[in-house]
Amino acid sequence: MAETREIRTTCAIAGGGPAGMMLGFLLARAGVEVTVLEKHGDFLRDFRGDTIHPSTLEVMHELGLLEALLSRPHQKMKEAGIEIAGRFLKVVDFSHLPVQCGFIAFMPQWHFLDFLAEAGHRYPGFRLYMNAEVTDLIEEGGRVTGLRAKTADGPMDITADLVVGADGRGSAARDRAGFAIREYGAPMDVLWMRLSRRLDDPSETLFRVAPGHLLITIDRGDYWQCAFVIEKGAFEETKARGLDAFRADVAHVLPFAAGRMHEIASWDDVKLLTVKVDRLREWARPGLLCIGDAAHAMSPVGGVGINLAIQDAVAAANILAAPLREQRLTLDDLRAVQRRRAFPTWATQTFQVIAQRRVILPTLRAKGPVSAPLAMRLANAFPLLRRIPGHAVGIGVRPEHVRSGKA
Repeated sequence: MAETREIRTTCAIAGGGPAGMMLGFLLARAGVEVTVLEKHGDFLRDFRGDTIHPSTLEVMHELGLLEALLSRPHQKMKEAGIEIAGRFLKVVDFSHLPVQCGFIAFMPQWHFLDFLAEAGHRYPGFRLYMNAEVTDLIEEGGRVTGLRAKTADGPMDITADLVVGADGRGSAARDRAGFAIREYGAPMDVLWMRLSRRLDDPSETLFRVAPGHLLITIDRGDYWQCAFVIEKGAFEETKARGLDAFRADVAHVLPFAAGRMHEIASWDDVKLLTVKVDRLREWARPGLLCIGDAAHAMSPVGGVGINLAIQDAVAAANILAAPLREQRLTLDDLRAVQRRRAFPTWATQTFQVIAQRRVILPTLRAKGPVSAPLAMRLANAFPLLRRIPGHAVGIGVRPEHVRSGKA
């Protein structure tokens, strides 16, 4: 058996997703020694949350990194529309937001995470371990004092003044800590797939609705990243109907691509996202804090999960950098992060749950014609109204700004 490596750091972060990488970078920038552990060997995973909203782009601007980030491959969306039963409606406008970037950037998440990793490595206190899966917490006297992980080189124990669980909705740190979770349920799951994109394809439509079906199409340049929404737990039933029936359902909602359904060659080309909406009652205990999906799993409604995670990381860095640097961190400091982020999380999840129950589920169960809700029809008719959902989705509730300066 390989000998256990022992490492000491100031802050150990479980998870190299958006929350973990952003927090690791911000803390290192503020002069805190930080170690991030990511269980995979790279960030290259398809069908992840790839929308970078104006609130996140504003954070990158504040960090002086916006221009470099936007040099990476991406597409811009200044307005979003929905097609319902063949009728196109413009419903969201980001272009008038009071920020540097009045658009959503569609950027594969691996590009964004690679970018943050490169930015973090510019600081001597930043360490990133890939192929390092967190398996347990180290505790002493009721306080979390570190992490245990398995790596390609054998087991590793990391002791730290603070452990941050940023390892997603299946968080090992959260599970080992035994935090109580509030479950809010989700009546839907999502099937992700790719279809090729042609230059003459319509590009303004993000959502497409037909009786019983809802499809989201994200422009990836040379292909569409498609999210086909189904009722919760219906994937096995969908597969039992057969691949041809599934292709026909997709083609019904996406008629301009009907001739490309052969690109869904097998069920291996369809990836299931099991949707969850939950929230920890307490995000912290002595020596441990959870942020991002580890603290609050978000629905894909609005595509705001990555941006809520980034906002958590910014708030955590703002509040915790000085106490960590000066070795005076307390449990109240950790709870201050939850106090700061609890209302935005509650407000966003409340909206998501309402949208799921009142809009998405009735659409999925519709047998006859589907009509656009009044709010969408009004937004289409009156352009000023499109700015309201633009602000709600693009900036959100209580956006964070970088205050943890360079050490």
